[in-house]
Amino acid sequence: MPAPVPAPSRITVTGALVHRTPTRTTRADLVTEGPLIAAPPSDDGAGPGERLTIDGSGASVVPLLVESVFAAPSPPARDAFDLTPGRPATFAVVDGTVGPDRITRMLVVDPAGLRAVVVDGRVVVRDGAAVRDRGVDDPADPRLGAWRDARRDMTQYLTPDGRYSETRGGRRDAWTGSFWLDGDRITYLDDTGFWAFGQYHDGVLHHAGFVLSRG
Repeated sequence: MPAPVPAPSRITVTGALVHRTPTRTTRADLVTEGPLIAAPPSDDGAGPGERLTIDGSGASVVPLLVESVFAAPSPPARDAFDLTPGRPATFAVVDGTVGPDRITRMLVVDPAGLRAVVVDGRVVVRDGAAVRDRGVDDPADPRLGAWRDARRDMTQYLTPDGRYSETRGGRRDAWTGSFWLDGDRITYLDDTGFWAFGQYHDGVLHHAGFVLSRG
């Protein structure tokens, strides 16, 4: 079973290029309070041990979103994942610059270039490595199992030990790796050595252009 990782009450990413939206950027610190993006604090109210600072120099902070969720029958609000105060603190800190198409269509990151992944204010990845063991406590978790995109002939299998396998065009184990589940988000580390991301919405799994329903 994966050990729980305490969430800092405040995370500050300093000196990064922050994508408030995929296309709108600002050079600023990004601050979280609990699970949400916050305005920069006017004081130092978080207690000892409750704060985390991530150096964002030379990096971009990008919202974690999957464009296909906005085409769902009941889509989220278009600004639901913007990195603005009151929105979920769900983002990645990536070395260098990141274009809007990469953010919305297929964000794939080499571990050496991934400084952090944060989901709802909890750190999932730090300096290219997961901060907790993979695996799911409940083998009946509805996020597990077979997920299929018939249009693109791909099935993704998610097992309780935190491993995935994809069958593409009838080829088994075309891609394999590990995954971590956090609420409606899934974070993948492929065995070939890259991080990728997905999102559950209304019983559908969205990942890198694939729209996967129960297989």
